[in-house]
Amino acid sequence: MVQVNDMYYAFSPDEEIAESGECGGAVTSLLKFMLEKGIVDAVLAVKKGADLYDAVPTLITDPEKIIESAGSLHCGTLNMAKTVQKYLKGAEDMKLAVTTKPCDAMTIVELMKRKKISRDNVVMIGVNCGGTLPPVQAREMIEKFYDLDPDSVVKEEITKGNLVIETAEGEKEISIDELEDEGFGRRTNCRRCETNIPLMSDLALGNWGVIGPLAGKATFVEVFSDKGAEILDKAISAGALTVKDPVPKGIEIRATIDATMVKLAKKWQDKDFQEESGELLSLDQYMDEFDKCIKCYGCREACPICHCVECTMEMESPEWVTKGELPPGPMFHLIRLVHIADSCTNCGQCEEVCPAEIPLARIWHKIGIQIQELFDYKPGYDVDQKPPLSIIDKEPSEE
Repeated sequence: MVQVNDMYYAFSPDEEIAESGECGGAVTSLLKFMLEKGIVDAVLAVKKGADLYDAVPTLITDPEKIIESAGSLHCGTLNMAKTVQKYLKGAEDMKLAVTTKPCDAMTIVELMKRKKISRDNVVMIGVNCGGTLPPVQAREMIEKFYDLDPDSVVKEEITKGNLVIETAEGEKEISIDELEDEGFGRRTNCRRCETNIPLMSDLALGNWGVIGPLAGKATFVEVFSDKGAEILDKAISAGALTVKDPVPKGIEIRATIDATMVKLAKKWQDKDFQEESGELLSLDQYMDEFDKCIKCYGCREACPICHCVECTMEMESPEWVTKGELPPGPMFHLIRLVHIADSCTNCGQCEEVCPAEIPLARIWHKIGIQIQELFDYKPGYDVDQKPPLSIIDKEPSEE
C-alpha cells in the first residue's frame, strides 16, 4: 500500500511511452491510466506547438492522445493555474489532472484558498523544475554559444548544471552558470526560485536521484498527499507503472541537488536585490521603473493570482487610478501590490509580457520575501494556511 512520503523509481511498461516520454515515461503512463480508469475527466498538460520553443497548453480527454504531451519542454514558460482558473472554471465541474511545475502548483494552491480552483476536483502531478528558458532568447543563445541552427534542435535538457542541446549530429553542453553570467540561460525569476521539487503537488516526479542501471530510464516519484498515494497505488496494482525501491544513495543525491539549487537561488536573490533598500512596501525606489508603465494592463491579465471579476484599477475615481493618465500614478501599482504581494509565487508572467520591460517579477518577489519573513508565511505550500493580508482586520499593536 502506497503511503504519503513514500519514494519510488518508476517507469512505463509500455515501450512506446517509455521511449517517447522523459526518463521512462512515468508521467505519461500515469496520466493515461487516470483517464482510462475515469479517475479524471481530462488532463491539462503542455505539448510541442510549432517547435521546441513553443509550449502549448492542451486539454486531453482521449487516453490515446496523452502521448502527445510526452517529454520535457524547458521553453514552456506559461503558468497552468491561469488556464485552470480562467478557461476551465476552476475545474468546478470536472475532475482534472494537471502537470505542474513548482510555480504552477504553488499558484494553484493560492487559488484554491480563494475558492477559485476546486480543491477536490484537481490532481496535481508535479514535475521537478530547475528553471525554464525564455523562448526567443533561447534561440539567440543556441546560435551564439552553441553555434547551431535553433531549428535543428531535437531535444534540450538541463542536467548536472549544464544545458544540453541535442541535434541529429549529437549533443553539445554548456554550464548554466556560464550562460547566465552572459545574460542568457534561465528566466530571471527561475534563477531566484528556491522551490525545485513541487512538494505541494499530490505527486512529484523527476530525474534527480535516479542512479545505477535505471539512470535515464526511470523517474523518481515522491508521494505528498493521500490523494496522490491512492492514485499511485491503483496505477501500480493495475500494472500501469513498474516501480522499484530507490537506491539510498540516490535519495541523498536528490536532496543534495535540491540544496545546491536553493543555494544558487539565494545567490541570485542577493545579486538581483542588492540595489534595493530593505524598507518594506516602499515604492519610491521603484518609481523610475514604474514611470515606464504605459498602463496596458498586461501584467494584470497575465498574473494568475489576479482573479477579480471587476478590476479596481479600472475604476474612474481620481482617488484610485485616473483614466487616461500616463504613466499612471503610484496607486496603480500599489493596488496591484496589495492584491498579490502575500501570494505572489514568482512565476514571472507579469514581467514576461511587460512591453516596457519593467522588472516586475523582481520587484514583487523582493517585497513578497519581506512579507513572508514578517508573517512567517510561504505562499503556495499549505492549502489550509490563509494569506496573511487576508486575515488582518485591525491595526497591529504598537508594543
